[in-house]
Amino acid sequence: MSRLPDVKVAAIHAAPVFLDRTATVAKAVSLIREASRHGAQLIAFPESFIPAFPVWAALWAPIDNHDLFERFAAESLYADGPEITELAAEARRCGVFVSMGFSERSHASVGCLWNSNLLIDDRGAVINHHRKLVPTFYEKLVWASGDGAGLQVADTRIGRIGGLICGENTNPLARYTLIAQGEQIHISSWPALWPTRRPAGGGNFNNVAANRLRAGAHSFEAKAFGIVCAGFMDDDMRDFLVRRDPAAAAVLDGSPRAASMFVDPTGAAIGDTLSDEEGIAYAHFELNRCIEPKQFHDVVGYYNRFDVFSLNVNRMRHEPVSWTTPSPVLTEETVPEVEAASTESGYR
Repeated sequence: MSRLPDVKVAAIHAAPVFLDRTATVAKAVSLIREASRHGAQLIAFPESFIPAFPVWAALWAPIDNHDLFERFAAESLYADGPEITELAAEARRCGVFVSMGFSERSHASVGCLWNSNLLIDDRGAVINHHRKLVPTFYEKLVWASGDGAGLQVADTRIGRIGGLICGENTNPLARYTLIAQGEQIHISSWPALWPTRRPAGGGNFNNVAANRLRAGAHSFEAKAFGIVCAGFMDDDMRDFLVRRDPAAAAVLDGSPRAASMFVDPTGAAIGDTLSDEEGIAYAHFELNRCIEPKQFHDVVGYYNRFDVFSLNVNRMRHEPVSWTTPSPVLTEETVPEVEAASTESGYR
């Protein structure tokens, strides 16, 4: 009888080299090599691993953060930049699949950023590029809204892989879109912490409990395995923020640390769990275990009413301008005329 693949997966529960894309890419390459040496075939990194998660947007008013935004923009990556090429080459050398969270720069604007994720295959090809649909809460001060172009499930030799970034895992329609493409492995990526209150306010958002709940719910509904990959706040990151404002220490220390973990198609926890220490968590996914639970509830099969419900998803990539005519070809002969015309019209 034909079986679905058995896959060893890894969740990188690690801190970036805070706001240093070059050093963080080098660390990512080292972690990819380590995980592949331990037999991992699919290696997931946290949300905005490169160059860091902009947690300062939760700590201070935007009027005080202009320098941090400028630095964050400068250290963010182009999706077709040399850093992505380096990561893709490492995936090819190691023969592994890599899911990487990063802050993406726009070629059309020096100040437009997206919270993005790339899925790279074992041949070094980018097989999905997703931009977070809606930045959550204070993230709107940093990132622009994404689009539906990356709501794709990749059909690979190790299974059908999909993923969503952080709060998107609370979006029922985004999740259903992936379930409806036969998702078997769902990657959810998260920051190291997500402050919502000062300690005196009490009741800070418990992202460990929330992420565990969301991951279990999605896997239960999709009958898919789940990788929950969260970041880690190291001493360098904490010290950087506390040096800027000592009052930040109470907020950072009072916010729950995120956890990296795995769930099976019933929503039950399996494999390793990491929270308070940096490292790599591993699990084995036997994808054949996705089949039996579909008998109970198949929300994209018999357990739906397609005559009652319908979903339309726009996968168009957002672009700032749409051209209806070809770009003019500028030559040495035509450039002076263009410059002269610009000068005469006052638009030089």
